[in-house]
Amino acid sequence: MLLGPSGCGKSTLLRSVNRLVVPQSGTVYLDSEDTAEVDPVQLRRRIGYVIQAVGLFSHMTVADNIAVVPSLLQWDRARIAARVDELLDLVGLDAKRYRKRYPRELSGGEQQRVGVARALAAQPPVLLMDEPFGAVDAIVRASLQDEIARIAQHLHTTILFVTHDVNEALRLAERIVVMRDGRVEQYDTPLQIVSNPATPYVRQLFALDEEERRFDSLRASLAQRKT
Repeated sequence: MLLGPSGCGKSTLLRSVNRLVVPQSGTVYLDSEDTAEVDPVQLRRRIGYVIQAVGLFSHMTVADNIAVVPSLLQWDRARIAARVDELLDLVGLDAKRYRKRYPRELSGGEQQRVGVARALAAQPPVLLMDEPFGAVDAIVRASLQDEIARIAQHLHTTILFVTHDVNEALRLAERIVVMRDGRVEQYDTPLQIVSNPATPYVRQLFALDEEERRFDSLRASLAQRKT
């Protein structure tokens, strides 16, 4: 999780991974490969990307939206169809009901699920998620958080997730990067950050007015991973 307030550099750092932002210095590696040495189009086809606005193509069905990258990679039709059905099942949508629908026929939560399915379609080793659940209500947000935690455990995909929500970070993260003004304040496990904040800023960010509730959330997240 990349955690911090608006404007601290979270999304900029995230987008440097798929070269939507080109770093002025430093190196980004994907599977030990310098991404600056890779064609950006080919690079992005290896990286899933989910944003808050979803960005589904309105003129395309759910199935066609999910099939975009596999089609570009010239998968055969049977393989694409099977992958679409597999992913709809993975994100909790019935393929028979949803594959022929258009984005306008979906709720906000359903659109986000399709967005996740599309990002996973070509089996990328890395999934980038930029405030993906920020535009949905609290109940749907909690459901989507549960879904992405289940998917991460099932697929063993590396997920880099941007959020400004401390509770979301504690609920989902294995590691948290706390950012402020373009700099990393602390990088550690959720438990270590909560119990041993590295700077006054981190301590303030994780000020636990509702300490017991947040620890309960953290315990539930750890218990879920163990099961």
